[in-house]
Amino acid sequence: MNDELLARVTAWIAGDPDESDRETLELLVRDGATEELERRFAALLTFGTAGLRGPVMAGPAGMNRYTVRRATQGVAAWLQASDVDASRGVVVGRDARRGSEAFNDEVVAVLLGAGIPVYEMPGPLPTPLVAYAVRALGAAAGVMVTASHNPPGDNGYKLYDASGSQIVPPDDEIVERYSAAATTPSLGTRDDPRHHAVPEALLEDYRRHALARFAPPSPSDLAIVYTPLHGVGGATMTALLAEAGYRSVHVVAAQFEPDGRFPTLPFPNPEEPGALDLAIARADEVGADLVLANDPDADRLGVAVRDGANWRVLRGDQIGWLLASALLAEAGPDDVVATTIVSSSMLEAMARAAGVDCVTTLTGFKWIARAGGERRLAFGYEEALGFAVDDRVADKDGMTAALALARLANELALRGQSPLDRLDEIESRFGVHAVDQLALRVEGPGGRARITAMVERLRAEPPSHLGGEPVTEVVDLATGWRGLAPTEGVALLAPPSRVVVRPSGTEAKVKAYLEVVVGPDDRTLAEQRRVARKRLEMIRSELAARLD
Repeated sequence: MNDELLARVTAWIAGDPDESDRETLELLVRDGATEELERRFAALLTFGTAGLRGPVMAGPAGMNRYTVRRATQGVAAWLQASDVDASRGVVVGRDARRGSEAFNDEVVAVLLGAGIPVYEMPGPLPTPLVAYAVRALGAAAGVMVTASHNPPGDNGYKLYDASGSQIVPPDDEIVERYSAAATTPSLGTRDDPRHHAVPEALLEDYRRHALARFAPPSPSDLAIVYTPLHGVGGATMTALLAEAGYRSVHVVAAQFEPDGRFPTLPFPNPEEPGALDLAIARADEVGADLVLANDPDADRLGVAVRDGANWRVLRGDQIGWLLASALLAEAGPDDVVATTIVSSSMLEAMARAAGVDCVTTLTGFKWIARAGGERRLAFGYEEALGFAVDDRVADKDGMTAALALARLANELALRGQSPLDRLDEIESRFGVHAVDQLALRVEGPGGRARITAMVERLRAEPPSHLGGEPVTEVVDLATGWRGLAPTEGVALLAPPSRVVVRPSGTEAKVKAYLEVVVGPDDRTLAEQRRVARKRLEMIRSELAARLD
């Protein structure tokens, strides 16, 4: 082990408040476990697409009490150096993942020790409630301890500014700089008069507003199965559905209570194959036609709908089109809708027909939430199951999205239709937009470097054709594109096909987002879909071979 690494490890141990983590690192030093120490000390966690995220482990590359303590010192210094009045306080929340309670305690103690008021959630609750509370309380910022849909071994730290939106550059860089320079903090306690519990009345305001906007006009017999995937959305979401008047709501009992081990799921992400299997089985038992699923912090929404004797798990884009078909009709002339560069181009076509401006942003809701500027965001979505259906929450919200989707499904059912019929109507009018995703998980030491190398190789040697169509433009997203800020990735344009390849901002993956547009034309919708699927499969195969 070289002296430089040993010095970094020793300095970290000296400041680490967690006895178990200190012992872990000391044992690794005694054993000469250089490779493992290099993994844990390769780099500090940085603010990615949705804040800090990483494995729960000792060392600066992991989520642990010391990482959280330093990050919160960075937040305190950022607030005190900014134009925002820090005395407005910070909303602090957490989910039920491994370490979340201890990390939440660190956030509270550091902020109070810095003289900043704290508004603490009364227990493990959904992420959208923190974003809502920041705005509702007029707070200076918000912190949510969560890794959302990441694997069970991860945790994370989301940071909201006074707008209730996740922070963007340069604020994330400023927080990171202050965090890196953090020293031993003063720590406060909850008997400090600056400590407050977020009042139940505020949480009730969220529920009341959501119901006023999205409850059906009369009680509904639509049969729904709901699962929170072992997360914190269960109690809140089932109460919302019941109060909205849905009289046939069934839950997946094995996944209902919060459990950070996620015992029935290898990955607690509604996007993952098999994630909704238990919910679909439950739906077959009770004769339901709709499955709704939140991810562990309830900011995402997964949906499955009955298709004859079978089930169809909807892609994020398809859910986005369904929600847009209802919400565009409610948009005002000065409103905007928004989606991202990796989502389908369908929303743009739908918005154009409705006379509503559509903005395309970089990946992540920190950008979507800001897409309107001074104008109201009537609807925003990203293909990764994130949906913003109400502007009182400046982030994605899987609970209000579930209510909005249920209301649409109920309206369709009363007309003898299903969400699949609405999708047919949309694609018949605007063309088949076939989408797919190729994700390659890269684990272990050097994983991030290998992901970077994949993207670099594609940038240096792009394909000349995609699915039989010539590539007309290769866009290096790192230099910016169509007025967007630079971001890591490559876009390959082969009209009417498009591929965007980028490293995941939340997981050890490289992701490719594929879209093929066919029609509208004189062919049947089934034939258009067959042609689109064939072309999409060609592109997927070509890209997989190139990235492997």
